[in-house]
Amino acid sequence: MIACEDTRRTRALLAHFDIHTPTLSYYEHNKLARGPQLLRMLADGRSVALVTDAGTPGISDPGFRLVREARAGGIPVVPVPGPSALVAALSAAGIPADRFVFDGFPPVKPGRRLARLEALRGLATTVVLYESPHRIVATLEAIGEVFGDVELVVARELTKRFEEVVHATPAAHLARLRAHGVKGEFVLVIPRGD
Repeated sequence: MIACEDTRRTRALLAHFDIHTPTLSYYEHNKLARGPQLLRMLADGRSVALVTDAGTPGISDPGFRLVREARAGGIPVVPVPGPSALVAALSAAGIPADRFVFDGFPPVKPGRRLARLEALRGLATTVVLYESPHRIVATLEAIGEVFGDVELVVARELTKRFEEVVHATPAAHLARLRAHGVKGEFVLVIPRGD
């Protein structure tokens, strides 16, 4: 069985490679119902592969829950290294990455987002964030407010056809996004302040 975020996207990839393994959806909104079902399959001796639409399973998605429960049940978990937007962005950013903090997706509420960014600014280390196309503008505005005219990297659609890695200030990124539209998933790399 292959557990995946979007069965349609995963089936297209599987079809390309002539793989006919059944798929089952497992994502943020069905994790509580689907997780136990997948764990029963594992406990019955079946193999279950967990894949995501983009990036590495278990990083900013509900995959960690399935892994935690499998391990708690004595079921072995075998990672298969693959693309990671976090590591890809850091490696292409040209920003010191010997020390960094990954903080996942910023809070949705504006006040909490600003407070979290203030706390991250105080760490004096490179900061890596994920962001969705629906909130990238608000997050870049908040970064500009908290970090000022810092030149940060906005990476979009890493390891995919329309990949971009752009260095600019928050204001320049905002102008570019407003002019060209907002599409894809984003990784933001904010350099440390030393």
